[in-house]
Order: sequence, then structure tokens, then C-alpha cells
Amino acid sequence: MPESQTATLQLTGLSCASCVGRAQNALMDAPGVVDASVNLATGKAVIRFDHRLTDADRLAQVVSDAGYPAQAEYDTAPTQDADTGLLRATLLAAALALPVFILEMGGHVVPAFHHWVQHSIGTQTSALIQFVLTSLLLLGPGRIFYAKGIPSLLRAAPDMNALVALGTAAAYGYSVVATFAPGLLPEGTAHVYYEAACVITVLILFGRMLEARAKGRASSAIKSLLRLQPKSARVERDSTPADIPLSELREGDILLIRPGERIPVDAFVLDGHSRVDESMISGEPVPVAKAEGAEIIGGTVNGTGALRAQATRVGADTVLARIIQMVEEAQATKLPIQGLVDRVTMWFVPAVLLIAGLVVTGWLLWGPAPALPLALVAGVSVLIIACPCAMGLATPTSIMVGTGRAAELGVLFRKGDALQRLQDAKVIAFDKTGTLTEGRPELTDLSVAEGITRDHALQLAAAAEARSEHPIASAITRAWTGSLPEVAQFETITGLGLSARIDGVEVVIGADRLFDRDTIELGGLRATGQAWAAQGKTPVYVALDGRAAAVLAVADPVKPEAAATIATLHEMGLRTALISGDNRATAQAVADQLGVDQVSAEVLPDGKVHALEALRAAHGAVAFVGDGINDAPVLASADVGIAIGTGTDVAIEAADVVLMNGDPNGAVTALDLSRRTMRNIRQNLVWAFGYNILLIPVAAGLLHAFGGPLLSPGLAAGAMAFSSVFVVTNALRLRRIQPAGSSPQRYPPPVATHQPKASGA
Repeated sequence: MPESQTATLQLTGLSCASCVGRAQNALMDAPGVVDASVNLATGKAVIRFDHRLTDADRLAQVVSDAGYPAQAEYDTAPTQDADTGLLRATLLAAALALPVFILEMGGHVVPAFHHWVQHSIGTQTSALIQFVLTSLLLLGPGRIFYAKGIPSLLRAAPDMNALVALGTAAAYGYSVVATFAPGLLPEGTAHVYYEAACVITVLILFGRMLEARAKGRASSAIKSLLRLQPKSARVERDSTPADIPLSELREGDILLIRPGERIPVDAFVLDGHSRVDESMISGEPVPVAKAEGAEIIGGTVNGTGALRAQATRVGADTVLARIIQMVEEAQATKLPIQGLVDRVTMWFVPAVLLIAGLVVTGWLLWGPAPALPLALVAGVSVLIIACPCAMGLATPTSIMVGTGRAAELGVLFRKGDALQRLQDAKVIAFDKTGTLTEGRPELTDLSVAEGITRDHALQLAAAAEARSEHPIASAITRAWTGSLPEVAQFETITGLGLSARIDGVEVVIGADRLFDRDTIELGGLRATGQAWAAQGKTPVYVALDGRAAAVLAVADPVKPEAAATIATLHEMGLRTALISGDNRATAQAVADQLGVDQVSAEVLPDGKVHALEALRAAHGAVAFVGDGINDAPVLASADVGIAIGTGTDVAIEAADVVLMNGDPNGAVTALDLSRRTMRNIRQNLVWAFGYNILLIPVAAGLLHAFGGPLLSPGLAAGAMAFSSVFVVTNALRLRRIQPAGSSPQRYPPPVATHQPKASGA
């Protein structure tokens, strides 16, 4: 067993960036912890630790002791929706605060109301009513700030709750003295500020409710993926069908999948015919035909046919489970840019407390009369407005939304920091076979000699090649869609071609060397074949009864989307490259067809790494897109490795980003998402830091010093709540990102493989 293990904890009580720092430091100080990352947006901590020294439950206790109750994720029971609890608390707080606000502030808006209060219930009775309602509010919905804030103060690790607790307690405490012992205060300063404590509490609770809802929408990608998993499966055990929970399903179980049902787990079809909607994996809306021997993926939707299949991967091993895991890991990752934010916010709350103390002292020493209430208002406003919620949410919320949207578009960031690294790429390098091309040869061209019909030549060639297992032979056979005549004789001519007798006709198929050996004159077909060879295609000649009859061209055709992908990358200001083990002529022909800037061909796997290093030295950061086992070293060596999801598991495990379908345009989408997400993060950080830099002096009374208004604590609370909501709402804009790049339909389609071009020689 490896010494290092990873655990995920679900934390509660995280409310700002300083909370994240405290929780993370507590984990890092625990024995055996190698690394810890706490994410405010997801409320999760991912810890890597030495299992010989600690375990997940001990680590959960460590962070709980630090003031942030935690559970190992496997123990976390379903809890009531946080939105619902915050909504109830906010509505109750608002109901208690509204009469207080009307009694105290109504007179400022309508002077007649102030006189009515004085003559009906009296100023003291009004203060007593406000005292009772405010006390109920602070002991009820507002108690959370004191329950969390005061312990954090006692631990000398103040957080946002401490700022709110100090601010509301100062306003409430001053008002209590003014209500019950006004003689203790300087003459003319016995004013009550109950409404400030109430409004602060209501607005911050309201802000947290909006924030929780926004964060819930931010994690919608994971929720939608989880909804793809059916709760049960119908299996055949002892020849009897039975519905069992998905958790009880075992590898090798026989599945009975009815029309319209979601396929429970990964499997292969034993019998039956249907079409399966695999759009959640491939992004392609057209259902895929499935029959005996075909692989099917858990979470996809069966069409109108019934299937009987055998489970091949269950539980955490299924494709869908791996996708969910990769998205969660990416969302929990801290980008390098977050390191600076964490270092700043660790000291931010203590600095705010110091600033608030200096503001109060300054107003008391140099402020105009009445100095004490003005000092109180300014100090409370500084405490409230400077809560670092927005700072803590700026990066993780954008990561959560960006990676979630990427998953919906078929782009999986296996490593979250690839989001930041990909935006810096200057060159996008591609493997050729299976990445820019289809990965299997197809018949692309056909030219026949005079007196020979296209269908006759292709039918006989396809019949003869049907006996061969060579990939080129398969391409020719697939190109003929009709029936094949019987082959009477068949012989392979090693390294040159084959011969066969079909319907009494002697058929010879092979390279030009075979025809030169047998002195069969190729005539004009030779020039045609040589021209195709110069384009990177493989010419195959056909003779019927000793006379040259046709030349066929076989090539690995480029994918329909490849040209649009390269063009879009150029529009985005990137350089493109092709790194291939194929021969130089073929690689150069593909590059010329697509407009790729630079080609490195005939390279072995380690040669691909050297070619990539040369690109990096010449141009800067390089992202590599590939799909094969031989691409694993270069995928790992690239600044960002991007694997085609239809490729091998080895390539996918070596990559930072996985494109779930075979479309190379996914690389464009990944790059676009990276740039947009990082731009979104920078916008959030500029807002979060700029907000505090500008508004702390305003809250301290800067405007008042020049004849302007003094910011009220209620307005400070509203500004603070708005700041957090703004950051999360800005991140949610990433959900509207559409797949990048031009539509393949704008470009000429490739020659259909079942209808190769024909011309006379």
C-alpha cells in the first residue's frame, strides 16, 4: 500500500477567505499531512497525507477543532438544503428588523411620523420595542455570527463572522446603554442604533443566501452529471430478471436494458439491436447503432430497441464516475494565482480590526461633536464593509463554473491548474493519426483506364481485397457497398500485392513495383498515381487479365473539423505544429492541406519530446494534442497535454485535459475556456481588492471630512453583500460559453469514402 493517501472532507462554517486560510493552516500543521487545499466555493478540503500517521477521521477532527465542523466525505449524510435554511433565517430576521427600521428611520423620511411616535408611544417606549425586537433577532437568526465569530476571536484567528459580531455588538451595546443608562454617555450622545444592528444582520444573511444559491448554480455541472446515474439496474440472475440497487451491481452481471432506459453501467452488448444517445460523452446528437459486441456506456440513453449486455465496469470504474471525479478534482484545485490571494487574506481581517480601532480613536480625538456616536458609526462601518468574502470567492467560484461548463461541452480538465497554464500557450502541436485524421485508411480517389467502368473495377478489387487483412485492403473493401462475387483463387504476393481469379477474370492488385516486375504497362495511370503519392496518399494499381485497369488512392483522411480547428487557432493568435511518426511526405501533405505552420515527421516517441522542446525554446509554452500510447511521453512533457478521449487510456492518464469526443476542435474550446475563465478570475480579483481599497476609507469617514455624508453601517452591510454576490454572478457568466471555433459546415466536406472520385486515364 502506498504511504501517501488522499481524503476529501466536507466543511461547514467557511464564510470568507480568512476562514479558508485558518482551516488550511490547521490541516497543514497536523502530523502526517503532506498537502492540503481548502476551497471556499465547494466547501471541501482535499488532503494528501501519510496513512501511517493519520487518517481522514482524525483530520476531520483537527479542522473541526479549528472551528470549521468537518466530516470525511464518505461519512457525509444528506443535509437540508443550505438555501432553505438561509431563506428562513433571512425572512425571520427581516420580519423582526422591519418594525425597528420603521420606528427609527421612518421619522427621518417623514418628519410627521417622528412626531406621531413621540406623542403616541413616546421615545423611550420606541427604544424598548426596538431593544426587544433586536435582541430576538441577534439571539435568533443573528446568533450564527456570534457562535462562530467570538470563538475565532478567542483563538486569535478572527474571520468574517468576528467582524460582523463586533460590528453588530458595538451598535447593539451602545444602544442598550443609551436606552437603560443614558447618563453614562456624554450629553447629547444617547442615541440608539438598533436599526444598524438589525439591517447589518438582515443584509448579510440575504447576501449569504444569494451567494449560496449562486454557488449552487455554479456546481450544476456536477449535479447534472450525478443525475445521469440511474438508481437501479435490471439484471438477470439465475435466469430470473430482478431490479437491484446500482450499488449492488457487480462486474459480469447480465443487464436487461429496456427501450428508453438509461444504461446503468459500462457494458458490452450480448444480443439485441438499438440506437443509443451518447451525446453526454461525445456531444454528438445522432444516436449510435449498437448490436452484439458493441460497447455501451453507463448514463447514456437507450433508444427503441431492447439490449441484453454484460457489465464490464461498475462503481467508480465507469466512464461517468471517472468524469465526475475528474471534474470534482479540477474544481477543488487551487491555481497558482490563488496563492497570492491566500497570503493577503490571512492578514486581512487582523488588519481591518486594527484599522477600525484607529478610526474610532481618530474620531474620538479629532472628530466633531458628538464624537462618540460618529466614532461608533465609522468603526462599525469599517468592520462590516471590509469582510473579505469576495476575495475568497473570486478564484474558486470561477474555477467551479468554468470547469463545470467545460465538462458540459465535452472538455475535462483533469488538473485544475491546467486552466491557468493553457491560457499561456503560444503553440498548439498535434499528433496526426487519430487526432487530425480519422485514424484508419479510406479510399479517397479512383481513376480508371479507357473502356473500364468505375463500378466494375472497384467491385473486383473489393472482392479480392476482402481476403486480405491489410488495412489498405479493408479500406478498399469498405468502399464497395454492393454484393461481392465469389473468389475462385487467391494468392498474396509478399510485399507487393495479391492476385485472384473472380468470375473468370485474372485480377492483380498492388504497388507499381509489382506491375514493373510483371511488365504490365501502367500508361497514364502511373502519372495519376504518382501525383496522389505526392499528396501523401498511397496509390494501389489494378490489372484485369494482364491489362492495367485502374489506380486507387488510399489515405487516412483528415477529420472534417480539422481545417476549421487550425484556422480558428490562427485567428486566436497561436502557432500550430504537427508532430508525427509518419513519413515526411504524408505528414507534410496533411499539414499543407490544413495550413499547419510547422511539421516534425518520422520521429519516435522520445523524438516527439525533443520536437516539442524545440518548439518551446523557439516560441514559448506548448500544448500538445494526441491520442495514442506513443503520445503519452509528449503529453506528459507538454506545458499542457490534451488527450483525445477516443484514444488510449494511457494517453488520457498522461494528459492534463481530456476531449471526450474525437473532435480536435475541442482543443479550441479548451483554450477559449481557459482564457475566459482566467479573465473572469482577474475581473473578480480586481473588483474584490478594489472594492476594499476604495470603500474602507469611505467607511472610515473620508467623505465626511470633506463635507460629504458618513456611510451608515446598514449601507456598509449592503455594499459588502453586493460585493460577494457580484463576484459569484460574474463567475456564473461562464455558464453561457458556447463551443469555440468555426462550424465544420463552412468548409468543403471530404470525399465520401463510399463514393470515391472516378475519372478516365
